Amino acid sequence: MDDQQLERYSRHLLLPEIDTAGQARLLQSKALIIGAGGLGSPAAIYLASSGVGQITICDDDVVDLSNLQRQIAHHNERIGQNKATSALITIHSLNPEISVTAIQRRLSGDALLTAVTHADVVLDASDNFATRFMLNSACVKSRTPLVSGAAIRLSGQICLFRNDGNNTPCYRCLFDESTAADEENCAQSGIFAPLAGIIGSMMAAEALKLLVPFGNALDTRLLTLNASTMEWRSLQLHQDPTCPVCSTST
Repeated sequence: MDDQQLERYSRHLLLPEIDTAGQARLLQSKALIIGAGGLGSPAAIYLASSGVGQITICDDDVVDLSNLQRQIAHHNERIGQNKATSALITIHSLNPEISVTAIQRRLSGDALLTAVTHADVVLDASDNFATRFMLNSACVKSRTPLVSGAAIRLSGQICLFRNDGNNTPCYRCLFDESTAADEENCAQSGIFAPLAGIIGSMMAAEALKLLVPFGNALDTRLLTLNASTMEWRSLQLHQDPTCPVCSTST
């Protein structure tokens, strides 16, 4: 690292869990963020400020006035602009040393698998089960770690799926088509603005812990938050032996 980087990341370097070796690993790391909305915004900002060297952001939506209540990567003058491009501008202004790529379309099939394979960690900040299921399948196939977050109304959740082939659960072990049938979104149900920041920031924290690495990851636990009472619950997760995506029996 040069002198400017030593100063920029000095507070990380003081942490024995990160130090110079861990920060150097972050600078060489690649993260893929699917969704640049309420969760993807704070996640991207903290990954960028922490020095993750290559960040790819994928979102096909455009900034709307109603987004600005919680999607902190976007600004009033960018209404109508693609969200991935808007997020790129914000995080590049925060840390111009890193490489940022904006993908202004939804990825699927081989394109999604290629993007996932090239990443060291994937953050699922999307808002629909169809995307989440596709992304999970790509991460399991490529054995790429997946940090998954969700937030709606006053409820949030976060989990990490290692997808390392060692009988650990994947996203599909937790949710299936019956869950998708009851899907809601923020436009219909609303969302408490700071909740998106809490969950998105925690997604960045789990990704950074994985990349360095240090600490205990959420790879077998699902954390849920009730923002009304600020009460957290931790649920132990296990691989579903009948999971159509990750089970060795299928």
